[in-house]
Amino acid sequence: MAYNDVYEGWKKDPEGFWMEAAGAIDWTKKPTKALFDENAPIYEWFSDGMVNTCYNAVDRHVEAGNGDRTAIIYDSPITGRKEKVSYGELQSRVASLAGALRSKGVEKGDRVIIYMPMVPQALEAMLACSRLGAIHSVVFGGFAANELAVRIDDAQPKAIIAASCGLEPGRVVDYKPLLDGAIKLAQHKPDFCLIFQRDEKLAELTAGRDHDWYEAQEGVAPAECVPVEGNHPVYILYTSGTTGAPKGVVRPTGGHLVALNWTMKNIYNVDPGDVFWAASDVGWVVGHSYICYGPLIHGNTTIVFEGKPVGTPDAGTFWRVISEHNVRTFFTAPTAFRAIKRDDPKGDLIKGYDISCLRALYLAGERADPDTIEWAQDVMKVPVYDHWWQTETGYTIVGNPAGIEALPVKIGSPTVPMPGYDVQILDEGGHPMGPNELGAIAIKLPLPPGTLPTLWNAEDRYRKSYLKTFPGYYETGDAGMIDEDGYLYIMARTDDVINVAGHRLSTGGMEEVLASHPEVAECAVIGVSDQLKGQLPVGFLCLNKGSASSDEDVIKECVKLVRDKIGPVAAFKLAVVVDRLPKTRSGKILRGTMVSIADSQAYKMPATIDDPVILDEIKDALQTIGYAQS
Repeated sequence: MAYNDVYEGWKKDPEGFWMEAAGAIDWTKKPTKALFDENAPIYEWFSDGMVNTCYNAVDRHVEAGNGDRTAIIYDSPITGRKEKVSYGELQSRVASLAGALRSKGVEKGDRVIIYMPMVPQALEAMLACSRLGAIHSVVFGGFAANELAVRIDDAQPKAIIAASCGLEPGRVVDYKPLLDGAIKLAQHKPDFCLIFQRDEKLAELTAGRDHDWYEAQEGVAPAECVPVEGNHPVYILYTSGTTGAPKGVVRPTGGHLVALNWTMKNIYNVDPGDVFWAASDVGWVVGHSYICYGPLIHGNTTIVFEGKPVGTPDAGTFWRVISEHNVRTFFTAPTAFRAIKRDDPKGDLIKGYDISCLRALYLAGERADPDTIEWAQDVMKVPVYDHWWQTETGYTIVGNPAGIEALPVKIGSPTVPMPGYDVQILDEGGHPMGPNELGAIAIKLPLPPGTLPTLWNAEDRYRKSYLKTFPGYYETGDAGMIDEDGYLYIMARTDDVINVAGHRLSTGGMEEVLASHPEVAECAVIGVSDQLKGQLPVGFLCLNKGSASSDEDVIKECVKLVRDKIGPVAAFKLAVVVDRLPKTRSGKILRGTMVSIADSQAYKMPATIDDPVILDEIKDALQTIGYAQS
């Protein structure tokens, strides 16, 4: 069946479409209908069904005779360890861990914070919570104590599950002092903590509060799966906002199961038993949807990778993992490929590996510039699909439905909306705009199953953040346009559309041009205040390793490129060469913080920043062109 038929079929009968998709999930009690709209614009899906996430992700595969199939492959180039966990082994491990939690009082509806590195036990912790109907909230391992404390106070967990440490190239990150500091800072105190001890750094346990991961499971009966309502939250995930209190995105159980299962074949084109690899972290939404839940619900093998795209040991590590573990579909962020391209511009390292098992590469998490896509296609010799979604939605809004029909790729576009999403471009007054006109990207309500129905204990904030600007629509916060073929182009965050002398210009469009320069490995453009023109663009350029050109020459050539491709209207004259860009740990560039530094405004140190020292380097670079007063 063609994509257009599927999409139009959803539009004509959304209820029938999603009820049919729900048939692929094992329900304790089937829902009587899909959409519950009595409290619009707060919508729910499959609310009167009864179901369990862990049963669908683990137990049903064992009961179907697939207990010997590999569920998880753990690959840690940092430690050199590798491990395969079958579905049968995963079932016994998760049931045992859930039994330990239950014996200490964790029940349906209780919250549990998980603070873990990239090890199989992180997935086991998530699944053990969902087995009991407890609501987990994974916090990125190594997050600062005060940020963890904020999440403890918001979620009010009965328990915290943590590891003794995480590992980065060349260093051990000691989690336990961070956890202790967070509990001390938080007003809410957990009843107990469960600590997974890693050999690289054993933690000192606090008597009476902390319990060893394995000792807590001794002599405890394994827990069975507890059915929950379709609208019961499976997890809370705090968005990594750079300002204000973090927003707790709520993920409802029924819609989460139905939607993720649908995406595995229809978008990612994998069949049960295939190896699916999302190179991300359990602390981010990609880790929830496509390291843990999506692949396991669908009966795939998922990879837990404890490493980096470069430096563990080199820029060929992705190729090794794909080749060694027979990966069929690979998903990562464009920033990972920019790092590989910077270290190995000609892609020489891939020649040492056979990646013929791979069918496609999927990119998401930030704009994928054409240069990165073209480089990846050229080096990997597979289709490269950009796709766009958000923490709030939990899965693809706009993508290429390769399992239905692989549509022609238009580089620069994540392709077309998926069933469930009516994506529109609106002007500031909320009116639909024509083809190729830049505006705010909004989605007509209701959002499809599995997307956020609200924020944790903050419905007013949910309405204000997402529903207020364009009544009847969900505001994505992104700006872009749709062409005459229905392909969407994400040009920038709404905040990153700058106004230069009355002309609305996309910083993303300028970044696309800069990235096309052969010596530019990575770049960012921000709008800085200007008395004459209102705003002016400033470019930040990271050059390829071993670049033969001088910084001055590259800057001159980049200024000319923007002038030639976009025109003098862009007023692009300022650029600086920097070693690196400030990013969150998930790879997003902190453009808003860079704008504050350039305009000499106060800013809050982002909790998710990868390395705070980078901000000083950005300030120094800006001062060389007359911005960021000391």
